[in-house]
Amino acid sequence: MHDFEFLRFVNIGQYLPTGSIIHRLDPRVRLLAGLGLLVAVTTAAHWGGLLIALVTLIALLKVARIPLGYALKGMAAPLPFLAFLALLQILFGPREASSVLVTWGPVTISPLSLLNGALLLARFTALILILSLISFCISTTEIVHGLDALLMPFAKIGLPTHAFVLMVQVTLRFLPLLAQEAERIAKSQASRGAEWGTGRGGVLRRVRQAFPLLVPLFLTGLQRAENLALAMEARGYRGGKGRTSMTVLHFERKDGVALGLVIILAVLIVAV
Repeated sequence: MHDFEFLRFVNIGQYLPTGSIIHRLDPRVRLLAGLGLLVAVTTAAHWGGLLIALVTLIALLKVARIPLGYALKGMAAPLPFLAFLALLQILFGPREASSVLVTWGPVTISPLSLLNGALLLARFTALILILSLISFCISTTEIVHGLDALLMPFAKIGLPTHAFVLMVQVTLRFLPLLAQEAERIAKSQASRGAEWGTGRGGVLRRVRQAFPLLVPLFLTGLQRAENLALAMEARGYRGGKGRTSMTVLHFERKDGVALGLVIILAVLIVAV
């Protein structure tokens, strides 16, 4: 039945309240730290920085009491796509003319192209681990309060920051729901004779099977969005103007230390 279990590959949007020291930090610090690491890993140009990022992420998962195997499950869904991108980078990316390993027609593979493909895989692995770590350590409620506090200066100049925060909240809540809906649709199609769960074929079979899921999944997502909008209107929701919060965030010394360490780490990732 593993062909139908889409939810187990969706780590983003799942909060794990382990009670670690990372979970007890100010939500604003956790959000800023995650954003800083995302920017650093995205801009890192060398192996040294990416290795520092990967080792640090594994250590942070250990501190947060998150099993590494569970965190790596989030790689299962995008792995074929990432492998395809890495293959394109190896076959058609920049290469050194002086050191060619394999030449086959217009395709030429060099050590530089292999290094670029490995760098791409390492970068996307680090990015997925960062997003998963943020999701594991910050609940949806904390994300809302943290983003509201961080974006408050922009709200004072008239920008619709509350609408952006609401969009983030709804997106995080909908990801697991869409995975569950995809499982239900796949099981329904298999019961009507589709090849789900037969074990025949390979990557092309999986791609071909995914297309019949897209239309009903898209329509279901639109229906859920419409129902949510109607429910919000029925309850008198009118946006963030004039809204207050019962939760007051406090920035403590440990939050400053954690944010400073993340800034130093981000500089190392980019500079090394």
